[in-house]
Amino acid sequence: MNKLIATLVAGLFATSVYAQTQPVSTATGMSGAGTTASSTTGNADADKDIAKADQKEAKELSKQDEKIHKASAKASEKKADAQAKADKKIAKANEKVADADPEDRAKAAAKAEKKTADATYDAQKTMIKADEKAQKKIVDANADKAKAQAKGSEKRAEAMADAHKDAAK
Repeated sequence: MNKLIATLVAGLFATSVYAQTQPVSTATGMSGAGTTASSTTGNADADKDIAKADQKEAKELSKQDEKIHKASAKASEKKADAQAKADKKIAKANEKVADADPEDRAKAAAKAEKKTADATYDAQKTMIKADEKAQKKIVDANADKAKAQAKGSEKRAEAMADAHKDAAK
């Protein structure tokens, strides 16, 4: 349980840090990538480097968003499967109670309660594992997105510095 809580807190923290560091450009309608696409340095090589950095960053962000989407979808699928399996077990147990003779019904009901509890527990355990696995993948993807944004910012800054250096000559 402590692992799950730690993973969820880490995921929440990484998501909040990512949300705070992601610049929003209303001119391009994009966040992160393309923040300097509308301005030029006047230096063709620097502009080319900036465009290349923006493109690379956007590609990486898209790739990581896809990973997040896949992890969430897979977790949802696993959770749905676990719930369906539990529902099937519960229905089977209840059917046995309904089919039991009147004098055996109390004993069958007790068994059904135990089977229901076991099925519910197994489903919950599977759901928790699926969420935990998805959260780990999401945290990793968000970290990779933040790294890609930092790398893009670095490349843009280097290109701007080169342009200013060339202009100073």
